[in-house]
Amino acid sequence: MTKQVDLKRYLKKHFGFDTFKGNQEEIIKNVLAGNDTFVLMPTGGGKSLCYQLPALILEGTAIVISPLIALMKNQVDAMRSFSEDDGIAHFLNSSLTKSAIQKVKEDVIAGRTRLLYVAPESLTKEENIQFLKQVKISFYAVDEAHCISEWGHDFRPEYRRIRPIINEIGEAPVIALTATATPKVQHDIQKNLGMLNARVFKSSFNRPNLYYEVRPKVNATREIIKILKDNPGKSAIIYCLSRKKVEELAETLVVNGIKALAYHAGMDAATRSKNQDKFLMEEIDVIVATIAFGMGIDKPDVRMVIHYDIPKSLEGYYQETGRAGRDGGEGKCIAFYSYKDIQKLEKFMQGKPLAEQEIGKQLLLETVAYAESSLCRRKTLLHYFGESYTEENCGACDNCLNPKEQFDGEEYILKVLNVVKEVKERFKTEHIVDILTGKVTSVIKSYHHHELDIFGCGDDEDEKFWLAVIRQALVAGLLSKDIENYGLLKLTDKGHQYLEKPYQIRLTRDHDFDEMEQESLSAGGTAALDNTLFSMLKDLRKKISKEKKLPPFVIFQDTSLEAMATYYPITLEELQNMPGVGAGKAKRYGSEFVKLIKRHVEENEIERPMDMVVKTVANKSKFKVSIIQSIDRQISLDDIAESKGIDLLELLKEIESIVYSGTKVNIDYYINQVMDEEHRDDIFYYFKEDAETDDINVALEELGEDEYSEEDIRMVRIKFISEVGN
Repeated sequence: MTKQVDLKRYLKKHFGFDTFKGNQEEIIKNVLAGNDTFVLMPTGGGKSLCYQLPALILEGTAIVISPLIALMKNQVDAMRSFSEDDGIAHFLNSSLTKSAIQKVKEDVIAGRTRLLYVAPESLTKEENIQFLKQVKISFYAVDEAHCISEWGHDFRPEYRRIRPIINEIGEAPVIALTATATPKVQHDIQKNLGMLNARVFKSSFNRPNLYYEVRPKVNATREIIKILKDNPGKSAIIYCLSRKKVEELAETLVVNGIKALAYHAGMDAATRSKNQDKFLMEEIDVIVATIAFGMGIDKPDVRMVIHYDIPKSLEGYYQETGRAGRDGGEGKCIAFYSYKDIQKLEKFMQGKPLAEQEIGKQLLLETVAYAESSLCRRKTLLHYFGESYTEENCGACDNCLNPKEQFDGEEYILKVLNVVKEVKERFKTEHIVDILTGKVTSVIKSYHHHELDIFGCGDDEDEKFWLAVIRQALVAGLLSKDIENYGLLKLTDKGHQYLEKPYQIRLTRDHDFDEMEQESLSAGGTAALDNTLFSMLKDLRKKISKEKKLPPFVIFQDTSLEAMATYYPITLEELQNMPGVGAGKAKRYGSEFVKLIKRHVEENEIERPMDMVVKTVANKSKFKVSIIQSIDRQISLDDIAESKGIDLLELLKEIESIVYSGTKVNIDYYINQVMDEEHRDDIFYYFKEDAETDDINVALEELGEDEYSEEDIRMVRIKFISEVGN
């Protein structure tokens, strides 16, 4: 066993540090003693040192199993910078050439290599198994070990094969490391790796330097630009769920003067690697990425992690926010939340095996609970990871800095606990809420729960209210959720005691994000609508519409005028940044509008929120351009929709945004196929002569829903705007 003084000497010699962080020293001693070791340490806690230092001390080669090629390269470069011999660390994965693989094998056999990083896929290759059988292995390190569990946020089936392969190559101690694991995931990892007897080292999940905030998803791009402009030169990661959004957002940031690049799995490896290096070398400030980015990215001074889309699980959220402030400095974590995004994620899960859907749904519900809760964010996160946070106010989250009013919750908690007890602790949250609110569903009927005395005992409050009470009962430790069993609610010992001897508990209501979105929208997002200017713009639009003998909405839609009355564009270039205003529209109708706005701004000495006049990428993204090209080639709209993976209605909405911005398109070839002439002319005449608004619902009502479909009306409206307005 290496003495403590020796360990510090090795630490200084190899890494230049004088002291260990947290429980690193204890962990390293356990590995050196040849014991299996399980390390649960938040991002930035110094996990990699726990296997790097023992690998340099022990004889033989440590096999580090890691899921990401970018991460391996990063770590190997770091290890080589601490040593005079490049052979000290190598990686073995699919990115290497045959001669590079040969060089790696020679160094390993010669005993020069102390750390060999291997992707799980490479580990399963027969030739690599045969090669590793010849090597003296000091120990196996399984990094990002949560990938083993389907309850983890990044499940990878090939991780499940690690233990059988270790048995085949030759047994040696195992150290498993992860930055996020709920008690359920932790058990999964240990069971799968055959290390239930491992010594577990669990660091606190609390990151005191991180600030957590959730905002309603209204004008999120504009908000993000504002945040970045208020923090010039600071490093930020922005996470989006889709590759398309990543590219769009990165382009928008660039045209708004922010140094940003995109990163996602659909890019070729060289571009990805180049973009990552530019971020690490601070040639750019912002990386916009899918979750493919950031695992093990060792940039200590990321100051902001922004979630444009809410992640699929709280573990994913914690892992990604954990990339902020790893040096102990400032770290702002801001997420944009809309329940619509959750519904979209649920839709994506359809078609997957039922068990997987059930797990995915459970994980999503936890994310919703976190976003909508008005409890301390830190308390909610730590509770999820099985840790309790006892401070009343953390002082570093939106809920603690702007606390909601509290009310006495004793009677509500008692109702919840009584219902859970009455149904023998065999049901999930949704079922308990249905009983409380008196909602008769087929499931309620099948268990005869509508016949219980307590059925409807909480019908004076809505479902949202009871969800909030249950969440707060969980955090208070009165209830627990049996994750193994689809999230059934159980009373804890503390819950049973509470039923015997109740006491006052203060509760808060959840945030209502639907309401917040509406408020933000009606207030114009980040700036207030200038009603005086808005009515002046409407008058001008009416005047032009009379002159040109066109309905007003053909000139500009209301949403465009609202944006003008909020952001005061005073040049044609600025005008093009307003929704629904393309170059064509700005040129044709814009000059009188910007003159009017300029005069209004000067006369009233208005300070324009110019930092927030967001420049958009020329309104024709690649997606829109390819739609226009397909229409030019007269491809059937059904075929275009199918090739884009959207339905006809969604395609028509895309074409509408193209024509409303001032671009001409001609879809006559399709209209003539699907509609008779009289039908088409009726709709066209309606928009030309009768319509006071271009609203589809109003048109359906006026023209008659029995005779005209929404698709028909949208198609002819596109034809009308394109021919008459553009």
